[in-house]
Amino acid sequence: MDDGQERVGGVPVESGGPAGATGRGAPADDVPGDAPGDVLSAAPGGGAADGGVPRQSRSGEPVGDVYDWFRRGARLLAQGHPAAAEQLLARAAAAEPHSRSIREALARAQFDAGSYAAALENFRAVALADPADDYAQFGWGVAAARLGDFETSAEHLALAVAMRPEADHYRKALRQTRATLAARAGAYGPLLPGAGYPAPPAGAGDQAREAAEGAGGDGGA
Repeated sequence: MDDGQERVGGVPVESGGPAGATGRGAPADDVPGDAPGDVLSAAPGGGAADGGVPRQSRSGEPVGDVYDWFRRGARLLAQGHPAAAEQLLARAAAAEPHSRSIREALARAQFDAGSYAAALENFRAVALADPADDYAQFGWGVAAARLGDFETSAEHLALAVAMRPEADHYRKALRQTRATLAARAGAYGPLLPGAGYPAPPAGAGDQAREAAEGAGGDGGA
């Protein structure tokens, strides 16, 4: 989807974050992107050590500044190293706590690393800061589903679908969550007041009590 936002580092969403979230990169609302064709250098400060471990200075801090951490974290996520990406992006988010781009990238890394509660909190923060961010709503929904909160999941996935109805992965996730809710509720769904279920016949409760009392009297004879 072309949402009019510049993309950072050319990092597509399939490189990280909730599965199926294609067509979404990190929006460059507050973080400068890489130059076209930019490739991280193997030199210190320009990538990750072997195994996806971020390079560090002698003080133990990742080398570079917050923007370097963001770009390198996004690249590590693209390369399939979510835990290493999370280290850099967490540093970047701590330095720039109001950056939605950094926080969303961190949430994607946390989701891929299996830290669903942390991912939910960061997707939630982005969505609260910008309720029209469909991907943040989607991320909030799928993270909630991984944590077993399908009511919250359905709410935010429905918002994401309403904002971007052409996104197949949004609709698929919503169908799965609603199917889980229906299965948990039983074949007839939750018994909610005014939900259209027929009322029990008049006097049914009295008849049931009389039958129970009669059965009790027979048992005591």
